[in-house]
Amino acid sequence: MTNPVAASPTSTLVALSAPQSAAAEAFRSLRTNIQFASLDHTLQLITITSAGIDEGKSLVAANLAITMAQAEQRVILVDCDLRRPALHSLFGVSNDTGLTSMLFANAGDAPPLQATSVPGLQLLASGPLPPRPADILGSRRMGEILQALRGLADVIIIDTPPVLAVSDAVVLAPRIDGVILVMQAGRTRREPAKQARIVLEKAKAHIVGVVLNDAEMTQSSGYYG
Repeated sequence: MTNPVAASPTSTLVALSAPQSAAAEAFRSLRTNIQFASLDHTLQLITITSAGIDEGKSLVAANLAITMAQAEQRVILVDCDLRRPALHSLFGVSNDTGLTSMLFANAGDAPPLQATSVPGLQLLASGPLPPRPADILGSRRMGEILQALRGLADVIIIDTPPVLAVSDAVVLAPRIDGVILVMQAGRTRREPAKQARIVLEKAKAHIVGVVLNDAEMTQSSGYYG
Protein backbone atom coordinates (compact mmCIF):
# COMPACT_ATOMS: atom_id res chain seq x y z
CA MET A 1 0.00 0.00 0.00
CA THR A 2 1.33 3.40 -0.98
CA ASN A 3 0.40 6.19 1.42
CA PRO A 4 1.52 9.60 0.02
CA VAL A 5 2.24 12.33 2.55
CA ALA A 6 3.81 15.76 2.38
CA ALA A 7 6.25 17.47 4.71
CA SER A 8 8.51 20.49 4.64
CA PRO A 9 11.44 20.19 7.08
CA THR A 10 14.09 22.87 7.22
CA SER A 11 17.77 22.34 7.95
CA THR A 12 16.95 21.80 11.65
CA LEU A 13 15.07 19.18 13.61
CA VAL A 14 11.75 20.99 13.38
CA ALA A 15 9.96 18.45 15.57
CA LEU A 16 12.10 19.89 18.41
CA SER A 17 12.89 23.45 17.38
CA ALA A 18 9.48 24.42 15.97
CA PRO A 19 6.86 21.96 17.31
CA GLN A 20 3.97 24.27 16.37
CA SER A 21 5.09 24.66 12.76
CA ALA A 22 3.32 23.17 9.75
CA ALA A 23 6.38 21.00 9.09
CA ALA A 24 6.29 19.50 12.59
CA GLU A 25 2.56 18.85 12.22
CA ALA A 26 3.27 17.08 8.92
CA PHE A 27 5.60 14.68 10.71
CA ARG A 28 2.96 14.00 13.35
CA SER A 29 0.50 13.27 10.55
CA LEU A 30 3.05 10.92 8.99
CA ARG A 31 3.39 9.17 12.34
CA THR A 32 -0.38 8.75 12.55
CA ASN A 33 -0.58 7.35 9.01
CA ILE A 34 2.12 4.81 9.84
CA GLN A 35 0.24 3.77 12.96
CA PHE A 36 -2.92 3.18 10.93
CA ALA A 37 -0.97 1.29 8.26
CA SER A 38 0.47 -0.99 10.96
CA LEU A 39 -3.02 -2.30 11.73
CA ASP A 40 -2.81 -4.47 8.62
CA HIS A 41 0.95 -4.94 8.37
CA THR A 42 3.50 -4.94 11.20
CA LEU A 43 5.67 -1.84 10.93
CA GLN A 44 8.29 -2.11 13.64
CA LEU A 45 11.32 -1.84 11.37
CA ILE A 46 10.98 1.08 8.94
CA THR A 47 13.53 2.22 6.36
CA ILE A 48 13.75 5.81 5.13
CA THR A 49 15.40 6.18 1.73
CA SER A 50 15.25 8.35 -1.39
CA ALA A 51 15.67 8.02 -5.13
CA GLY A 52 18.76 10.24 -5.34
CA ILE A 53 21.18 12.13 -3.13
CA ASP A 54 20.50 15.31 -1.13
CA GLU A 55 16.73 14.86 -0.95
CA GLY A 56 16.47 15.17 2.83
CA LYS A 57 16.04 11.52 3.85
CA SER A 58 18.16 11.83 7.01
CA LEU A 59 16.19 14.85 8.23
CA VAL A 60 12.95 12.99 7.58
CA ALA A 61 14.22 9.93 9.47
CA ALA A 62 15.32 12.07 12.43
CA ASN A 63 12.12 14.12 12.66
CA LEU A 64 9.90 11.05 12.30
CA ALA A 65 11.85 9.29 15.06
CA ILE A 66 11.44 12.33 17.32
CA THR A 67 7.68 12.53 16.82
CA MET A 68 7.31 8.82 17.50
CA ALA A 69 9.27 9.14 20.73
CA GLN A 70 7.13 12.13 21.69
CA ALA A 71 4.15 9.77 21.44
CA GLU A 72 5.73 7.73 24.26
CA GLN A 73 7.10 4.98 22.05
CA ARG A 74 10.52 3.44 22.57
CA VAL A 75 12.40 4.39 19.41
CA ILE A 76 15.81 3.47 18.04
CA LEU A 77 17.11 5.53 15.12
CA VAL A 78 19.75 3.63 13.14
CA ASP A 79 22.21 5.16 10.68
CA CYS A 80 22.64 2.52 7.98
CA ASP A 81 24.07 5.05 5.56
CA LEU A 82 27.58 3.65 5.79
CA ARG A 83 28.82 5.99 3.07
CA ARG A 84 27.60 9.47 4.12
CA PRO A 85 26.27 9.14 7.70
CA ALA A 86 24.54 12.25 9.01
CA LEU A 87 22.46 11.33 12.06
CA HIS A 88 25.27 11.69 14.61
CA SER A 89 25.84 15.27 13.39
CA LEU A 90 22.13 16.11 13.59
CA PHE A 91 21.99 14.98 17.24
CA GLY A 92 25.47 16.16 18.20
CA VAL A 93 26.84 12.79 19.32
CA SER A 94 29.95 10.74 18.58
CA ASN A 95 30.33 8.44 15.60
CA ASP A 96 33.29 6.55 17.04
CA THR A 97 31.16 3.47 17.71
CA GLY A 98 27.90 2.31 16.23
CA LEU A 99 26.44 -0.21 13.83
CA THR A 100 29.74 -1.31 12.33
CA SER A 101 31.15 -1.85 15.84
CA MET A 102 28.35 -4.37 16.46
CA LEU A 103 29.34 -6.40 13.43
CA PHE A 104 32.53 -7.49 15.12
CA ALA A 105 31.24 -7.67 18.70
CA ASN A 106 29.94 -10.77 20.42
CA ALA A 107 26.31 -11.55 19.66
CA GLY A 108 25.31 -11.03 23.29
CA ASP A 109 26.99 -7.64 23.72
CA ALA A 110 24.73 -4.65 24.28
CA PRO A 111 24.47 -2.38 21.22
CA PRO A 112 26.31 0.99 21.54
CA LEU A 113 23.12 3.03 21.67
CA GLN A 114 23.46 6.72 22.52
CA ALA A 115 20.89 8.75 24.39
CA THR A 116 19.47 11.86 22.73
CA SER A 117 17.78 14.93 24.17
CA VAL A 118 14.43 13.31 23.36
CA PRO A 119 13.12 10.94 26.05
CA GLY A 120 12.56 7.50 24.60
CA LEU A 121 14.76 8.07 21.54
CA GLN A 122 18.15 6.37 21.23
CA LEU A 123 20.58 6.61 18.32
CA LEU A 124 22.70 3.85 16.84
CA ALA A 125 25.25 5.78 14.80
CA SER A 126 26.93 4.26 11.77
CA GLY A 127 30.29 3.80 13.46
CA PRO A 128 33.55 3.65 11.44
CA LEU A 129 32.85 3.44 7.71
CA PRO A 130 33.57 0.03 6.12
CA PRO A 131 35.03 -0.68 2.65
CA ARG A 132 32.01 -2.64 1.30
CA PRO A 133 28.78 -1.41 2.93
CA ALA A 134 26.38 -3.46 0.78
CA ASP A 135 28.13 -6.72 1.73
CA ILE A 136 27.84 -5.82 5.40
CA LEU A 137 24.17 -4.85 5.23
CA GLY A 138 23.35 -8.09 3.44
CA SER A 139 25.27 -10.30 5.86
CA ARG A 140 23.79 -12.82 8.27
CA ARG A 141 25.27 -10.84 11.16
CA MET A 142 23.27 -7.78 10.05
CA GLY A 143 20.12 -9.86 10.21
CA GLU A 144 20.99 -10.86 13.77
CA ILE A 145 21.55 -7.22 14.74
CA LEU A 146 18.18 -6.15 13.37
CA GLN A 147 16.48 -8.97 15.23
CA ALA A 148 18.20 -7.94 18.46
CA LEU A 149 17.07 -4.33 17.99
CA ARG A 150 13.46 -5.49 17.62
CA GLY A 151 13.58 -6.65 21.20
CA LEU A 152 14.76 -3.26 22.47
CA ALA A 153 12.25 -0.83 20.97
CA ASP A 154 8.69 -0.38 19.77
CA VAL A 155 9.87 1.19 16.51
CA ILE A 156 13.22 1.14 14.71
CA ILE A 157 13.75 3.87 12.08
CA ILE A 158 16.59 3.15 9.64
CA ASP A 159 18.28 5.75 7.43
CA THR A 160 19.75 4.17 4.27
CA PRO A 161 21.53 5.51 1.17
CA PRO A 162 19.54 6.50 -1.93
CA VAL A 163 18.09 3.62 -3.93
CA LEU A 164 19.47 4.62 -7.32
CA ALA A 165 22.94 5.56 -6.05
CA VAL A 166 23.93 2.24 -4.44
CA SER A 167 22.33 -1.11 -3.63
CA ASP A 168 22.36 -0.78 0.18
CA ALA A 169 18.65 -0.02 0.68
CA VAL A 170 17.67 -2.79 -1.72
CA VAL A 171 19.85 -5.31 0.11
CA LEU A 172 18.10 -4.47 3.39
CA ALA A 173 14.58 -4.52 1.93
CA PRO A 174 13.74 -8.20 2.59
CA ARG A 175 14.48 -7.71 6.31
CA ILE A 176 12.41 -4.54 6.73
CA ASP A 177 8.71 -4.21 7.56
CA GLY A 178 8.17 -1.05 5.53
CA VAL A 179 9.91 1.56 3.38
CA ILE A 180 9.22 5.29 3.15
CA LEU A 181 10.52 6.97 0.01
CA VAL A 182 11.60 10.60 0.31
CA MET A 183 11.34 12.93 -2.67
CA GLN A 184 12.27 16.60 -2.85
CA ALA A 185 9.91 19.09 -4.43
CA GLY A 186 11.47 20.73 -7.47
CA ARG A 187 14.37 18.26 -7.52
CA THR A 188 13.17 14.68 -7.76
CA ARG A 189 12.11 13.93 -11.34
CA ARG A 190 9.33 11.59 -12.39
CA GLU A 191 11.50 8.94 -14.04
CA PRO A 192 14.03 8.52 -11.19
CA ALA A 193 11.15 8.37 -8.71
CA LYS A 194 9.39 5.73 -10.82
CA GLN A 195 12.62 3.76 -11.19
CA ALA A 196 13.28 3.84 -7.45
CA ARG A 197 9.83 2.42 -6.80
CA ILE A 198 10.35 -0.34 -9.37
CA VAL A 199 13.71 -1.29 -7.85
CA LEU A 200 12.22 -1.48 -4.35
CA GLU A 201 9.23 -3.50 -5.49
CA LYS A 202 11.49 -5.99 -7.28
CA ALA A 203 13.31 -6.41 -3.96
CA LYS A 204 9.94 -7.26 -2.34
CA ALA A 205 9.95 -4.05 -0.31
CA HIS A 206 6.69 -2.98 1.32
CA ILE A 207 6.42 0.70 0.35
CA VAL A 208 4.40 2.40 3.07
CA GLY A 209 4.34 5.91 1.68
CA VAL A 210 6.11 8.90 0.18
CA VAL A 211 7.33 12.07 1.89
CA LEU A 212 7.53 15.18 -0.28
CA ASN A 213 10.33 17.26 1.18
CA ASP A 214 10.51 21.07 0.85
CA ALA A 215 6.95 21.28 -0.46
CA GLU A 216 5.25 24.68 -0.32
CA MET A 217 2.68 24.66 2.46
CA THR A 218 0.30 27.47 3.36
CA GLN A 219 -0.49 28.15 6.98
CA SER A 220 -4.07 27.02 6.48
CA SER A 221 -3.32 23.84 4.53
CA GLY A 222 -0.42 22.41 6.51
CA TYR A 223 -0.74 18.78 5.44
CA TYR A 224 -2.39 16.76 2.72
CA GLY A 225 -2.51 12.96 2.69
